Formats: sequence, C-alpha cells, structure tokens
Amino acid sequence: MKWRRVPFILAAIIAPWTAAQARSPSRDDAMRAAIHPVATSAAMQTWLARVPVTRDFPADFAATLGQQAPLYIIEMTTTPACLPCDDLWAKLGRFSHTYRWQVRTISGQEALLRSGRLGLPWVGHPVAWVRPLSDPNRIIPIAIGTDQPQNLARNAYLAAKMLTGVRPAVGLRAMAKFTGIVGAPPAQSGSSR
Repeated sequence: MKWRRVPFILAAIIAPWTAAQARSPSRDDAMRAAIHPVATSAAMQTWLARVPVTRDFPADFAATLGQQAPLYIIEMTTTPACLPCDDLWAKLGRFSHTYRWQVRTISGQEALLRSGRLGLPWVGHPVAWVRPLSDPNRIIPIAIGTDQPQNLARNAYLAAKMLTGVRPAVGLRAMAKFTGIVGAPPAQSGSSR
C-alpha cells in the first residue's frame, strides 16, 4: 500500500519543478544566451567557429551586390580595444573592396538611437547596418557582433533586396540569427558599491 503512494508523491514533487523548467525564458535569460562578450582573440575565434557559414547563394548574388554599391552604405559602431569591432571592420573592408560598397563608422550615440527606433536592445559593439545613401532613416541591421564574411555578404545582399522591395519577412527570416559576438566591457578597477 505504501509503495502505491510513491508515484503520487513523486508527481507532486516533480510537477512544480518541471513547470518551472518549462516556463518561457525571461528577456535577461535570452540576452545572456544570445550575447557573447569576448575579450581575447581565442574566445572570439571559439565563438566564430560555432557560427554556421552560408554556403548557397542566389545566382544574382554578386551582380546585385555590385549594382547596388552606389545606392547603399554600411555603417558600423566601434570602440577602442574591441576585438570583434576590429574583426568586423576588417571583414567589411574586404567586402567593400570586392563589391565597392562604402563602409564607415558611426558614433555610439547614433547606434543607441537606431537600436531604439528598431526596438532592439543595445548589446554593445559592434553593430552594422545597411542604409540607402539618400535616406538615413531607412536602416537594416546586418550584424550584431562580428560574423563570418559569407554571412555578412549574405546579410548585405538581403538588406539591399529588402530596401528595393523584396518582402521583409523573407529577408528577416534569413537574417534572424546574428552571432552576438561583441566586445567585453573593460574591466572595472576598484570596488563597486
């Protein structure tokens, strides 16, 4: 008789625990899972090694990027001693050389404003956007953190397509996974109260 009650007792103990485990993650939990602050080159490379690389490109990929170059600019944030910023800058430099797109930096204040307009949480540097040269208010994020060169090119291509009328849902699905590999904040010296 006593052993027949054991499943009920276990169920009473386990049910609240599994319900707590099944709850949706909080925004803070999601941010911790999606953002990867790195302070060393080894840590950055470890995270980059986990990022899937785009392998298939549409037939019009290179032609579209080359033809769209006079219309768009890539703008990114940076800050001193930020390894992912240096990495993204170098990759965008190679992209710029290949496809003739302009690339420039913007201030952290401008980045905060843009993130707020799009409803994105500010996660740190670097972040990169594509926008038409003629319209500073139409912006599409193409990188939150550094990324693989192929993925950056894909995201620039998709941004150009979206800005020329391709349905946003198609492009957004393809760009939905940003790496979140950002620079670690500088170490604080002294005690905090």
